[in-house]
Order: sequence, then C-alpha cells, then structure tokens
Amino acid sequence: MSTLRADGPAALEWAASYLERVGELPVLAQVKPGEIRDRLPATAPEQPEPFADVLRDLDEILLPGTTHWQHPRYFAYFATSACEPAILAELLAATLNSIALLWRTAPAATELERVVLDWTAELLGLPAGWHGHIEDTASISTLTAIVAARQATGRELIVCSEQAHSAAEKAARMLGMQLRKVPCDAQYRLDPGQLGELEQAAVVIATVGTTATTSVDPLPAIADACERAGAWLHVDAAYAGAAMVCPEHRWAFAGVERVDSLVVNAHKWMLTPMDCSLLWTRRPEDFRRAFSLIPEFLRTPDAEDALSLSEYGPALGRRFRALKLWAVLRCVGRSGLQAHVRSGIELAAQFERWVASEPGWELCAPRPFSVVCFRLQGDDERNAALLARANASGELFISHAVLDGRYVLRLAVGQLSTTEQDVRRAWEVLRREAAGL
Repeated sequence: MSTLRADGPAALEWAASYLERVGELPVLAQVKPGEIRDRLPATAPEQPEPFADVLRDLDEILLPGTTHWQHPRYFAYFATSACEPAILAELLAATLNSIALLWRTAPAATELERVVLDWTAELLGLPAGWHGHIEDTASISTLTAIVAARQATGRELIVCSEQAHSAAEKAARMLGMQLRKVPCDAQYRLDPGQLGELEQAAVVIATVGTTATTSVDPLPAIADACERAGAWLHVDAAYAGAAMVCPEHRWAFAGVERVDSLVVNAHKWMLTPMDCSLLWTRRPEDFRRAFSLIPEFLRTPDAEDALSLSEYGPALGRRFRALKLWAVLRCVGRSGLQAHVRSGIELAAQFERWVASEPGWELCAPRPFSVVCFRLQGDDERNAALLARANASGELFISHAVLDGRYVLRLAVGQLSTTEQDVRRAWEVLRREAAGL
C-alpha cells in the first residue's frame, strides 16, 4: 500500500506544480457530460495499484474534466482561493482525522475552533462574546439558523428579499416552512418599507453581499422591524463578510450588533480551502435547544462541563476544519487578508472603468466590492451568446445573473493569483468575442 514517505513527495510536487501551471490551463473544463465517467473503469480494481497510477490518471483523465477554481482568470460566481499554508493544514487535518462527536473525542479540534472563531470575529469587527462554530457551507449555516429561529419563535415563516440566496427557498422546502420574498429598491437592496407585517415571521434573512450584485441590505432598518415583531434576524454575509477585515468596508456591517446570527464563508474570500463556513450567534442557547441531543452511547462524565459543538448544529461528526483557518490566520495574518481583499476590489474597479468608457457596453448595478455586473448593449440572446463564446475559449470563466428581467454578465475578482494582466486579458477576450457575434 502507498505510504506518505514513499509517495508524499510526489503528491506535494504535483500540488506545487499544479498551482504554478494552473494559469496555462483552460479555466472551464473542456469536456462533455459523461466523458470522464466513460474513461474510467466500470469496477474498482481487484488488486492494489501504486499511488503513481493515481497521479497519472489524475493528470490524464481527471484534469481535463476539472474547472479550475484556483485559476487566476476564474471570474465566475465567487472566487474560492486556497492558499498554500491552508492546503498543508488540510493534509494535517486528514492525517489526524479528528472527529468531533463531542469534546472528549476531539478536545483540540473543539477548542481551536472556538479560538479561531473568536480571532476571526475580532478581525471582522463583530461584537465580543458571540458563540461561533464552523459548518460546511453557507446553505447549511443558513438552514441551521432558520431551525434555531423556528425553535425560538414557534413560527413558520421565512422572509427574505428577491435577491437573497436560493438557500432560503431550499430551507423552506426542506423544513416545510413558508417563504415570502420582499421587493428590492433600485440598488437591489431589500426595501424595509416592503417588509410588511412580521408578526408571523420566524426569521428575516438580510444579505451583506447578495449573490447577483453584492448589494448590502440596510441592517439597522431591518433590525428595527424584527425587534418590533419579535422575529429572528439572520445575516448572510457569505461572500462580502470577509471584506470587513478592512476597516474602510465596515460600513456594510452597520447594525450588525443587533442581528441574531450571521454567516461568513472563510472558503470564499479568506484563502481557506472548501469547506469552511463560519456561523456566529448572540443567542447560543437557542441553537443548543434546537440541536442538542445526546444519546446514551455518547454520555460521558465531562459532558456537562465541556462544550460539544455538535450540540449547536445538525451534524454529529465534525471535521477538524479549524486547523486550515488557523493556518491562514497565522501564516497570512490580518495584513495579508487586507491586501488580498483590497487587491480584488481595486481590480474590479479597474474593470468597471474599462466597461464604463467603452461604447456599446453598459454597467448594470453598483459595485460595492469586487463583482462587476455589466452587459453588451443589445438583447439577452446576444449577451448569452457572448458568455458562451467567452467561456468556451478557455481563457476565462464568468457567470451571469438576471436583473430587472435582463440577462447580465458578472465578473467576480477574488483569486489570490489574479493580477491586472489577467483582468485585462478577460476584457480583451470579451471585446474580441463580442466583435465576432
């Protein structure tokens, strides 16, 4: 069987080489559905194979079917850069294989998670003393907050804006709750004047950095309405929350001390590998009442005195996710995170200026952070065709949204390795492909 000493150096060399050459690969996978599956055997091997064969097939079979989220010209959705210290920490976490069923099964993982959540809360300007723990994604963090809100209020209605992430709608479907969407203003922010009666609302979901435009909902006005009606206020800051590491962007967190729960994805803009979703609350006992269930086989003498984070969310078995975030905070530091965020925002601002000054193109929404919404003047079909042509080139990968019934292109900057040259090349490809329509 393969061993770390025998095959580890080759795997590390593969990882280092990949990060060095990923910019030369097509960003979007250049394969058809089913193509990768067809190239793989129908059954597992009967006898052990050398790890070198795994690396060979990774290069020859899997890599052509990989969309490269680590690519400097990955501009779709939201960037999810993984820095090298965090990649190494992921290896160490897999080596330890700690499973935090409860404190006794993983004391270090449990206590480090509390520490790094406190560290990160301070970096982002959150109130001191909040309870924080890690879920896998913002969708699960939001689901977790909704369950706690329902438990605390006894109500069955979720309220969010038309621009809120689809996680709210999916949670309503899974939990059998009702969903009401609130209109937005001209800047795609939830309009507090349209909230209506909230006496039946379990939770209102506000967003700091909406999925399409990264707009920021007005938290103070929404908090006023929630407090009057006794509704829980959850904030989805999965993408933009990381920008609060920079003091100049903390305007977006005005009123955050009044919210009941909040999620920020460290695996989006904080250089941490997928998955690492940070969930904070000022009402931890409501979370514990919603989720604590200790079966007999997990009862221990120290259970009453020690914190088990599995009592605050849906999962029993929990990975040692805190280790990779700890590596980021220590090896990148506040200054490194600030530089990364500021670089992404400035590159997006540069792209925005190019679009604004180019005849035949238009900007479609304000740009609070590092996502630019734009389009080629003309009908939706023309813009959809442009998106397809640009992505098919392999030189970049962008995504789209629909705003006010119009098809809009999105360019999201956030990769650690992205430079002005990469953004300029993306603009050149878009202009070239638009000319060829």
